[in-house]
Amino acid sequence: MAKKAEETKIEEKVVKTKVEKKETKAKKTPKAKKPTQAEYEKMVFDLAEKGMTSEKIGESLRKQGIHPKEFKGKIGKILGEKYVNPDLKNVEEKLERIKTHYENNKQDKRAKREKDRIFSQLRNLKLYFKIPIIKKKKK
Repeated sequence: MAKKAEETKIEEKVVKTKVEKKETKAKKTPKAKKPTQAEYEKMVFDLAEKGMTSEKIGESLRKQGIHPKEFKGKIGKILGEKYVNPDLKNVEEKLERIKTHYENNKQDKRAKREKDRIFSQLRNLKLYFKIPIIKKKKK
């Protein structure tokens, strides 16, 4: 008798835990409403104005629960003229940092070589992406 009483208690516990699990699943908060295409594009432009690249924009949208593949057009295409290739942007920033360092430290020959190397890398990227290279006029 004692065994049967214990078995029924165990079965009751198992049934209770299953019911509790179902109740917790039902209590989940409802999902946020999916934005329209126009709202999505506005969000992309707002993030681009903050200086984010297309990859970072997509990443931040995914964190908000908005997946870019659910909408028409790539982020780069939506931005159009405002789109800046992230590789190009990073190399330009790096070149500016090295230029300022070299201007303050003329004795740093390694920085001079690095400046020339990064400038060459930037020029090659611009050729690859078919961006016009602006040449400075010598006086």
